[in-house]
Amino acid sequence: MKNQKGFTLIEMLIVLTIISTLLILLVPNLAEKNTQVQNNGCKALAQMTESQVQAYEIENGQKPANVDTLINSNYLKTNICSNGTKKIELSTDGVITIVDNIIE
Repeated sequence: MKNQKGFTLIEMLIVLTIISTLLILLVPNLAEKNTQVQNNGCKALAQMTESQVQAYEIENGQKPANVDTLINSNYLKTNICSNGTKKIELSTDGVITIVDNIIE
């Protein structure tokens, strides 16, 4: 017989088992990290909104009535977090909160 080089079926099964095991271990961790990243992004949007409220107040002499005022005045592009599940709201006394984004 000729000396053929290549992988045997057993070697391929061992490699596939190792890859499958690694994927089983990594995928849940990635999903958990994604949630953390999205939450941190939403907190960063809230901090940026606070800064833009202050900038609006300095330039216009009064606090904005709501987040839509900041968006319409080009201080913010959006008040919806990147994953679309939460949004930023501004109360009448200037308190910024993160709430669930309920689409009506």
